[in-house]
Amino acid sequence: MEERTLKCLGDLNDTAFFPPDWKTGKRADCPVRQVFDRVGDRWSMYVMAHLEEGTLRFNEIRRRIDGLSQRVLTVTLRSLERDGHVIRTQYPTIPPQVDYRLTPLGRSLISAVRPVVGWSGDHHAELQANRASFDGRAGLSATSNAGSHSADGE
Repeated sequence: MEERTLKCLGDLNDTAFFPPDWKTGKRADCPVRQVFDRVGDRWSMYVMAHLEEGTLRFNEIRRRIDGLSQRVLTVTLRSLERDGHVIRTQYPTIPPQVDYRLTPLGRSLISAVRPVVGWSGDHHAELQANRASFDGRAGLSATSNAGSHSADGE
């Protein structure tokens, strides 16, 4: 079998799951990677989940998400706004008031991600047990391996 490198999930278009129009050779042009980059970043889904409850001001979002810095929230909201998931509204007041809300596109993304959130909850104990078993076989402690990756990227 010939070895090949996948640059986009669409490169697997020989199955019915991946339509042929997803095939591309450039990361920037791959629609699947663009969405996965947004869904898979550290903070976007947390921000969007809170905005699903309604319009929020910047500091309200920041207070609701533990560990989220002002700078990272600013970058995350700009990315979500750029993608069209969030609408930013600035009011002409002193001091300026800015609030954020989800767009219909953002709501549809949250709806698409919700099954993965449910799956995570359903399988959390199993994942933890698997990690503990692996770490035990590899001679790793749970705290020393938390969130780390091997040198080969696996």
